[in-house]
Amino acid sequence: MTVTAVPTKPWKASKRDRALDFSIFIVALLSSYLIVFLTPMKGKLAYFFCFFAAYAVLTSVFKGVQRGSAAAKDALVNSLVAIGAIVTIIPVSSIFFTILKNGLPGIRLGLFTHDMALATPTDPLSNGGLLHAITGTLTLMILSLIMSVPIGILTALYLTEIKGRFSGPIRFLVQAMSGVPSIVAGLFILSAILYPITKGYSGFMGALALSILMIPTIARTSEEVLKLIPNDLREAGTALGGTQWRTVAMIVLPAARSGLVTATILGVARIAGETAPILLLTGGGDKVNPNAFNGPMGSLPYYIWKSFNAGSPEAITRAWAGLLVLVGLVLILFTSARFLASRKVSK
Repeated sequence: MTVTAVPTKPWKASKRDRALDFSIFIVALLSSYLIVFLTPMKGKLAYFFCFFAAYAVLTSVFKGVQRGSAAAKDALVNSLVAIGAIVTIIPVSSIFFTILKNGLPGIRLGLFTHDMALATPTDPLSNGGLLHAITGTLTLMILSLIMSVPIGILTALYLTEIKGRFSGPIRFLVQAMSGVPSIVAGLFILSAILYPITKGYSGFMGALALSILMIPTIARTSEEVLKLIPNDLREAGTALGGTQWRTVAMIVLPAARSGLVTATILGVARIAGETAPILLLTGGGDKVNPNAFNGPMGSLPYYIWKSFNAGSPEAITRAWAGLLVLVGLVLILFTSARFLASRKVSK
């Protein structure tokens, strides 16, 4: 009689382990209710803290009894890591569901096909829309990307590939610019360009200020990405007779494409919700302005700020709807960028 051995996965939890984990979960849940009931601690935060504390202790004790002190320490660390992950997710989820809950009542079809040229924030929700804000935000992002991405990536290439005599000062300035408040960038463009030169609000002025905020993020992230590219690739390109710029253009940059897209995404995230430079420089128009170099231009942050300031129930609903559209727009841009980057890399 031939017996066939069935391969098993030692890292896969058995039915007994799953049953034990479920039992610990139930005991920890009941313990949290009991502790909150018997002590002065009250509220959701108390339940949350007591549950995870009880779960970490019970898991460590049971694992220690079963497999020794090493398993107990491992279980305790795993519990702490899980707690940290959940603590990170809860605020993000809370913000998202709050925006979704308050913004959905203001979403309608006309919101995306009309502007506020003939309406005010306090008008009924059936009047006006945020077409001007969506087009303005997209215009500001595109202009900022056109100006920031080449400068940021070239700066990172200089710091990682050229390593010239100015690498130290440039790296210091990039790090210093990363902490510049957005209002400072807006005031700089206001005093250096808008008042003495253009003397008028425009979307281009706002894009300049946003570029100042985006460049350090793209440069620093791109620098770290380029450092991860193995030197063997550079040496191989040089050994095949390629010059430095051809090696960088044809080997290093394609290898770092996914990371550079991530750097660009982080740059967009840095400026997506900035309000201070927009208030100072764009003028916040209430109608669609196709010319980014002349005349006030609306944007979603300005629309949200103006609606919240109006204070009426209709205006507050408009503001939440604008927040929901802004979050959705950023998510769409991020998802599209990541999809295109992964698709190119796979090809």
